[in-house]
Amino acid sequence: MPTTSDILNSARSAMKKALEHLEAELGKIRAGKATPGMLDHVKIDYYGTPTPIGQAATVSVADARTLTVQPYESKHIPAIEKAIRDANLGITPQNDGILIRLTLPTLTEDRRKQLVKNTKETAEEARVAIRNLRRDHNDQLKKLLKDGEAEDAVKAAEATVQKITDEHIALVEKLLEAKEQEIMTV
Repeated sequence: MPTTSDILNSARSAMKKALEHLEAELGKIRAGKATPGMLDHVKIDYYGTPTPIGQAATVSVADARTLTVQPYESKHIPAIEKAIRDANLGITPQNDGILIRLTLPTLTEDRRKQLVKNTKETAEEARVAIRNLRRDHNDQLKKLLKDGEAEDAVKAAEATVQKITDEHIALVEKLLEAKEQEIMTV
């Protein structure tokens, strides 16, 4: 049977994971700057296995708006090009037979506003996930109360869960604000 400290540790850990997921999702939203992480979720068919591009090629930043992808084996260039096109990143790969260049288009004001809207939706999903974790952990604490745990200990633990929740929601706001600033900076 879990103790109040087990439940509090579980809440901290789960909310931290929700924050890490938010950071990863925000990292996928490009703000006009080229980063190798933009291709992390793009997979190619590498000898019959879906493989991230980063494991089949070297992805590097040539300049602020250009990525280069140099496959370890040149026969994989067409597969990498196709995977990038299919990933719907809004980038057209240019192949010179040795490497693939990806030039990011400059962002229009409307596109920036759309990206900010997407960022806010992603942050709201993280807030909801954190609140759901709070509810789940409070339910576990209430179950402890029914099983004979002292009411004072459970109330104190519920207050701590709320404090942990507030801290993580504040971190979500901080991440959101930083990403909005990055997107809107021309």
